Amino acid sequence: MRLFYSFLLLLGSAIANGQDSLVLQKDSTLTTQVPQSFTTTTFRNDGPFKKLSPYKTSFGVDGPIIAAGVGLTFVGYNMIVKKDGLTPEELASKKVEDIPWFDRGNAGYYNDKANDASYIPFYAAFAMPIVASVIDKNQRSHFVQVNAMFLETMAISGALYTLTAGAISRSRPLVYPGGTASVDSKTSNNAQRSFFAGHVSASASATFFAAQVFSDFNPDSKAKPWVWAGAAAIPAVVGYLRYQAGQHFLSDILVGYGVGMSCGIFIPRLHRTAAFRNLTVLPQVGDGYKGLAFVYKL
Repeated sequence: MRLFYSFLLLLGSAIANGQDSLVLQKDSTLTTQVPQSFTTTTFRNDGPFKKLSPYKTSFGVDGPIIAAGVGLTFVGYNMIVKKDGLTPEELASKKVEDIPWFDRGNAGYYNDKANDASYIPFYAAFAMPIVASVIDKNQRSHFVQVNAMFLETMAISGALYTLTAGAISRSRPLVYPGGTASVDSKTSNNAQRSFFAGHVSASASATFFAAQVFSDFNPDSKAKPWVWAGAAAIPAVVGYLRYQAGQHFLSDILVGYGVGMSCGIFIPRLHRTAAFRNLTVLPQVGDGYKGLAFVYKL
């Protein structure tokens, strides 16, 4: 409301002084005509020029989606828990030749250190969106909205993973001959959910979400390439470590990366406010003049 009243006061002042008029030019751009001597100020992140959010969220829409995502994640988790492990006979019948040629590179791999190390970038990925929403001043004033979208993203990503892993039984690379995994590890039901890579999917969802939201709040930031590079690198490191640990085949990792990246990018984009895709608003001030400049691309 403060922004709305400030807008009325500034626009009213401009009209009263007779120094401003709104026109629609030939290039389909809605703007204001102001003397060249006037200077342009930028939006502040507090007070009447608080940064507006590029997103639109609704409890009535997003609430049920989050609830459904969490519920389906729970359903998929129960499916995973109830899966059967391999019998000794089934384990003995496992052959590398039965694996598609493109996934044979890490058959039999088993590395506890790589498995443990994979959790470091995994947890860092989850922290990235939350830390960004605190550090970035443009996001900070919309902390609740941003993190509600983050919860929605992770709920949808989690549901896709758990339902898939619960429905599809695929032995992990560590099950196959040639490695040092114990028989108990190979025959546990945990060893039957290789497809697709959940750690990779979850970390990609988080990091690409952070990058997309940062870009939407800071479209002109020079830091954007670095943010996107970090978003791509963190889940890639997770995938590499999970590969070396014998937890997932290459195809499991690629699919998990793709699913997570898609959730992280497209869910924020689906929340974009249509008006803010094309509208730019700048306050204009000068000697005896106050007003706003509107640029709308048709």
